[in-house]
Amino acid sequence: MPTNLAELIPFSKSMGIDVTEATKDKVVGTLTVRPDLCTTNNILHGGAMMAFADTLGAIAASLNLPEGANGTTTIESKTNFLRAATEGSTVTGETTPVNVGRRLSVWQTKLSREDGKPIAVITQSQLVL
Repeated sequence: MPTNLAELIPFSKSMGIDVTEATKDKVVGTLTVRPDLCTTNNILHGGAMMAFADTLGAIAASLNLPEGANGTTTIESKTNFLRAATEGSTVTGETTPVNVGRRLSVWQTKLSREDGKPIAVITQSQLVL
């Protein structure tokens, strides 16, 4: 098993997501803003923010799967974009549960810049398979 849980997800591995903490109640990770993850003006693309949050939420949901479950899948995701993160900076994501049920869990991920200011808040629903 990889020490970085994001390596289990090929797309997340290619993004360079580093999971630094993973418990049933909180998943934390970082993402360095590279040029290939940016849009114009060298700012992190909104889709990259969403993919980062989706990875952390999927890991959190997986850590909370009931016995006998085959996995989890995102069925809904909503993002509030608050401000930009620039190329070369590091974004930190922290995912916590809103509700963990037997068939569905809801997670909130807060993405922040190095100065601590939030750049996005993402809420997603994960279905147990």
